[in-house]
Amino acid sequence: MSETELHEPQAQPESELDEDDRLKPEFVSAVLEAVAAGDSETAHARVAPLHPADIADLVELTPAELRPALAAAISDLIDGDVLAEMNDWVREALVDALEPHQVADIAAELDTDDAVAIIEDMEPEDQREVLRALDPDDRAAIEEALSYPEETAGRLMQRELIAVPEHWTVGDVLDYLRGHDELATDFWEIFVVDPAHHPVGTCALSWILRTPRNVSVSDVMAREQTLIPADMDQEEVALRFQKYALISAAVVDANGRLVGMITVDDVVHIISEEAGEDILHLSGAGEGDINEPVLDSYKVRVRWLVTNLATALIPATIVFFFEATIAQMAVLAALMPIVAGVGGNAGTQTLAVTVRALATNQLTQSNTLRAIRREIAIAVLNGLTIAAVIGLAIGTVFWDHELGIVIACAMLANIVIAGLAGVLVPVTLERFEQDPAVASSVFVTMVTDSMGFLAFLGLATAAGLVGN
Repeated sequence: MSETELHEPQAQPESELDEDDRLKPEFVSAVLEAVAAGDSETAHARVAPLHPADIADLVELTPAELRPALAAAISDLIDGDVLAEMNDWVREALVDALEPHQVADIAAELDTDDAVAIIEDMEPEDQREVLRALDPDDRAAIEEALSYPEETAGRLMQRELIAVPEHWTVGDVLDYLRGHDELATDFWEIFVVDPAHHPVGTCALSWILRTPRNVSVSDVMAREQTLIPADMDQEEVALRFQKYALISAAVVDANGRLVGMITVDDVVHIISEEAGEDILHLSGAGEGDINEPVLDSYKVRVRWLVTNLATALIPATIVFFFEATIAQMAVLAALMPIVAGVGGNAGTQTLAVTVRALATNQLTQSNTLRAIRREIAIAVLNGLTIAAVIGLAIGTVFWDHELGIVIACAMLANIVIAGLAGVLVPVTLERFEQDPAVASSVFVTMVTDSMGFLAFLGLATAAGLVGN
């Protein structure tokens, strides 16, 4: 999200947007028809009043084969703010079509974090050409950002900030802000640093504006502040913003020196991105972007399906061991998927809650046992309820009360096991520093299927139903 969007929203042409602030299909069709007909003037006139975020949406909604023509028709409207709002896959394709000096011109208009987002996905040679075309100061800032690992505070932060020494007065700060046109234009607080450029406090703009000029900055600043290490993962950064209700925060390097700041508009994007990633990882859908190339999506998804196929052999083997039992009482074959399926759903519920709790730091080593006890209690209550319903239903439909009792007991056992697996599997993966959202569902499904079949067929055999 760009600073422009947050602070200087443009007037929106209401006729082009629906009640959910999405571009109307008829508007998109009209623009694309004009582009296809070679009427660039009409297309440009329709698009010009749009906000940069809506122009980005329009480009994303355009079929891939028409994007070059659309980009040519509205080339002067596709600036840094538009590219910053654009889907990664679409932006990458668009940037690849531009000359290095054009990318450099766009990057120079942006804050460092947005410029890095555009340049970081380019091919190394193209990246070097763009960096060579930048001014030395811009190039140095972007190269420093690229030196940090992906998805860390160092990549996310912007270098454009206001930092002043603590011996200044409020008047000195005001004169400094008014006398330097090259300073950052969008900020919420001023960072106060010592001679070694270590942050020692912050001053909100409201404090500066309401304090007499002769008051020392050290007397009005807040010394308590949340500092973000440059190598901190962006998900942890988002959690800190959420926990401490931050608007902006200073980023420091390994020596504790102030090197940048992160603002809440960047964090909103992270929260949305990370939440979406966890959901997609649980399903094995990779990035799950509709603009991702088909082959890239295929490679990610097929690996997941092959893994599922391998784990499915375990419950299949269990069923094979009870082949004789199923052959003598065919109704078991019809009922056993019910036990496994309901158990799988119960495990998925617990898994989703646990993965979310781990992602938001609600579940830690301090309360793991309490969380396990809670999920077991819920699983027992759910199991008793579902077992009673399925037991009565099967006993009545098949006029076989023993079969009803067997499926009820199997259902209770599998739901309890599913609840336990749903919390233990992601917690265990987390302890081994693996992403619990990536592999948890495969293992939980394997456990619920295997134990569902084993409990139902095993109890049926032990109860002597086959001989009846």
